[in-house]
Amino acid sequence: MRKAAVFDVGRVLFHWQLGALFEKLIDDREELDWFLSHVVTEEWHFEHDRGRALADMVPERIALYPQYEDHIRAYASRFNETVPGPVEGSHELVERLAAAGVPLFCLTNFGDEFWQMFRPTQAIFDHFEDIIVSGVEKVAKPQARIYEIVEERSGREGAALFFTDDNPDNIAAAKARGWDAHLFTDAGALEAQLVAAGLL
Repeated sequence: MRKAAVFDVGRVLFHWQLGALFEKLIDDREELDWFLSHVVTEEWHFEHDRGRALADMVPERIALYPQYEDHIRAYASRFNETVPGPVEGSHELVERLAAAGVPLFCLTNFGDEFWQMFRPTQAIFDHFEDIIVSGVEKVAKPQARIYEIVEERSGREGAALFFTDDNPDNIAAAKARGWDAHLFTDAGALEAQLVAAGLL
C-alpha cells in the first residue's frame, strides 16, 4: 500500500489568526491585545475544536463579557475572516502530490460548525481522500484516539503515514505511533521532507 501524506490545516495549509477578524472591529491596539488575551482567546476557541457547540460557548462568553456581545457573536458568524489566506507554497505541494497519485488526508483541530462554513469555500480540499476533523470526532490532537481514527480510515499506520503539523505536541504524538512526522515551518522545508520520504 502506497505511503500517504497527512496534512494539518491551520498554519500549514491556511494562515489562521483571530486578530485578522477583530482588528476590523477594534481600532485601539491595546484594547485588541487585551480582547484576544481575555475574551476571544485561542484557548477558549479550542473548546469548539474539541466538540463544544457554539450555542453553548457563545452565551457563556457573553455573560462574562457583556460589553463585547457583538464581537463574540461576530466570532461565531464571521469565523472565515480569521483565515487570511493560504500558507505560501503549501497548496502547490498538495497539487503536486495529487498529480503524482499520492493518497492525501487531512487531520485538523477544527470546530464542526466552523468547518461546515469553511470547507465549501476551498477547492484545495477536493484533493483529499478523507478529512478527519476534531470537532466532528469530538477528540482533538494530540490525544491518541484521533490518530487511531486516521489509521482506521486511511487503512495505514506507522511509517506508511507521512504527517506535517505546526504544533510540536501533535508531531510528538504522531511519532509515538511510528508515523513519519515532521514539524511544519514553511513550504520549502516541507518540500525537502516530502522528497526525502519518496513522495515527491
